[in-house]
Amino acid sequence: MAGWPPGDGFIEVAGACVAGVVLDGLDEVPWERLESAIALHPAEEMRGVLRRLAAKGEAATEEDCYPLFDCFALGTGRVAPAATAALPFVVALARDPAMGARLTLVELLTGLAETAAEAEPGKVDAEWPEAWRRHRHRLRALLADPRPEVRRQALSLAEGVGELLERWRAETDPTVRVSVLLALGTATRTADADAVDRVRAVLTEVLRTDDPVMRVVAVHAWAWFEPRAAVRELDLLVEVLSDPAVRPRFEAIWYVPDVESAFTREDVVSWAAGLFKDVPHAALDFVIRLIDVARRNGDAPLCRASLDEAWRLLVLRPSAASALLPLAGALLADPDDGVRYRAAHLLAVLGGRAAPYADALAALLDDPGEAGDLIEGTVGDQARWALTRIGDERALPGLVEQLHAPYEGQWSRAYCSGDPRLPEVEDVLTPLSAHAETLLPAVRELLRKDGKGGSLTCCFLGVLREWGPAAAPALPEVVALLDDARYSVSAMEALMAMGPAARSAEPAVRRATVLDHPGNHQYVAWAACRVGGDRDAALGPIAEAVLTEEGPLYGPVERLGDFGPAAAPYADRVRHIMEHSDGWQRLKAAIALWSITAEPEPTVSVLTEYVLAMADGDDSYGFLHDALKAFARIGTVTPAARAALRTLRDSDRRLSVHGDYRAILLDEEMRSAIDEVLALP
Repeated sequence: MAGWPPGDGFIEVAGACVAGVVLDGLDEVPWERLESAIALHPAEEMRGVLRRLAAKGEAATEEDCYPLFDCFALGTGRVAPAATAALPFVVALARDPAMGARLTLVELLTGLAETAAEAEPGKVDAEWPEAWRRHRHRLRALLADPRPEVRRQALSLAEGVGELLERWRAETDPTVRVSVLLALGTATRTADADAVDRVRAVLTEVLRTDDPVMRVVAVHAWAWFEPRAAVRELDLLVEVLSDPAVRPRFEAIWYVPDVESAFTREDVVSWAAGLFKDVPHAALDFVIRLIDVARRNGDAPLCRASLDEAWRLLVLRPSAASALLPLAGALLADPDDGVRYRAAHLLAVLGGRAAPYADALAALLDDPGEAGDLIEGTVGDQARWALTRIGDERALPGLVEQLHAPYEGQWSRAYCSGDPRLPEVEDVLTPLSAHAETLLPAVRELLRKDGKGGSLTCCFLGVLREWGPAAAPALPEVVALLDDARYSVSAMEALMAMGPAARSAEPAVRRATVLDHPGNHQYVAWAACRVGGDRDAALGPIAEAVLTEEGPLYGPVERLGDFGPAAAPYADRVRHIMEHSDGWQRLKAAIALWSITAEPEPTVSVLTEYVLAMADGDDSYGFLHDALKAFARIGTVTPAARAALRTLRDSDRRLSVHGDYRAILLDEEMRSAIDEVLALP
């Protein structure tokens, strides 16, 4: 392909001639000899797609460009020879005033530039850099295109701060000036000192003289290369974002590349909150001040947006709880449905701390208000959950039916994990074992009604397992599920947890239907022995599996620990597994070894490894949870683990990988376990 095309004269043709020249030029390229990014879309397909696009001309739409994006396959991280050959044609069409899909083609060009810049070595065609350089002056011309949306989309084609400053001085359209200023902030991150000073001068002038929205843009741009700028201008952000008179101006001018519609003020609130991600106290101050002003002004959209950011902060930072609690309590009486919904959700995740607001929450149990924005559930749903978290029995009547309602006739729910939402059924019911007598009739009724094929059957079985002996009245409904391989394992777990009350189910357990796998049949035998109380009969098959199965799984070693000293003949095998495995297997084997030998070492040393890793930034919280439970059972903890656990307890981060309410629930559980271990002598 070196030297092709012979001259680029066709690129300079304008108007209706472009399509004809492109169509002629396509046949001069030896597409059949070119490699494409993926075999699914060979280079010859590129020719056909470009031909159809050029022929459509002014009638071409964004949808007509989708096959072209498929051919370039930017998601592969490659710039193939076929892309190099196609570049002149894409540039020509993108610059053609008579091309209906110009904006989408410019988007493709910016994507190509980004892919080439970020690609791994060897993934960019050797001729691509020269082809791009050859068209550089034509690409730059897009920055001064007559259409504002084209100029805006082309901004990432500017090379460095210098070109962006030129555009800033020349640009008069505010819908483009927003993007230029933001692009300057991004480009300045890697600029030299002189360029940084020039950008600072521009931003200082904007902050001093420009309209309110552009001043907010300037804060964003500045914070992207000097994060403390947002803290310095926090008062300005609150003042402008909370001014109802300015709100329409955001939607009028705040456009950014690759996004078709304008950003609303509420969108910008979310952006602005992100500027404080490394300064938690400023982030909290920012959202609380916005909520306060929104309450005074009756500005429901601002209050909803600010509550969303407050919730996201609470999901990350335990320290946010004390400041947000009284705000959420006060907002339960807000006239806006979305505000009440979010306030009730905040109180729900805050749990027992929300007890002072129990009466206000109880008054909302029948509130049908919805949050909007495709967020599921009602104010009443969130209020009921909050009462269960507080331990208020007013939540119990109708609770199971309410939790089941979203699943009626369907298998799942749709939600965004980054938004407030309804809790999972098990997260509501599992902590309520003390109220099992009240709740079991409804659970049993649902298991009888649609246990086989029901969308919540496994969930309910998991709840019964966690309730343990308190779930014994549900024995008939659980046994009825043993002949269905979809539920039999979960049913056996629930039966084992019921204890002696489930002994009569042993014959049914032995007949349980499971998928045909040796491990499953072994599990059935073990479960039957556990339910029937014949632990000695269960030990043999479990021990045999651990002795014979090779790594990395080594068989059900954790089950050997259930037998305590009776498994002593197999202690050496368990020790071998602990010493020759890692991750879950090492941890499970270490815990089983202590259960068998009653010797704290080497188990506590292994447990300490997992605690130290967590204090050092690891996020394997499942390991930590099991290690904490084991420390509590053993009754001793190493000095190193104790120090690491103090570090974790004192940290202002959630001890969970989740990004929604579950982060708070699991963090509470983890911190409670840490406190229990730290209380050991």
